Amino acid sequence: MRVYHKAYVYLTCGTDLLVFDEPDTPYLGMQVPGGTVDPGESFLHGAMREFEEETGLKLDAAFDHFSDQDIPFETIPPVGQFRPAPDRPLLGRHIRRNYHVGVSQRPKEEWEHYEMFPSSGNAPIRYRFFWLDLFSQKAQDQENFFAAFGPPLETLRQRLPRLKNAA
Repeated sequence: MRVYHKAYVYLTCGTDLLVFDEPDTPYLGMQVPGGTVDPGESFLHGAMREFEEETGLKLDAAFDHFSDQDIPFETIPPVGQFRPAPDRPLLGRHIRRNYHVGVSQRPKEEWEHYEMFPSSGNAPIRYRFFWLDLFSQKAQDQENFFAAFGPPLETLRQRLPRLKNAA
């Protein structure tokens, strides 16, 4: 089984989370920025690089590691309607490190950006970024997220009140 090391960024502004979908493959559902860590690269540097590549934004903020996931894509049942694109297979074991970054002001409200050099080697991927309230019904419904991006949200929701009180 092939092993992929992945790093993802759960960017929040207050209780809003930055998410994206792919307008050209709407059946994938919502995701958070991040992706494959390059050989020799740390999870943290991979998260920072992938965030910038996918969003077009550079963050000058602390990246706080808050959860890990070990996902065997051969056995994970697809949730709801969201399944991988046929030309972007996910087969293998995905070891994920998830980072939380909190900002006081949204860098943008909503935008589109292309990842020009996806790790799959395929054509550029168009992303549509927007903000989602973590406590909304949409954010709490696992079927709205692709490939297990939803489960870390409960840990993130529990952290937000503590983070607000610490500020």
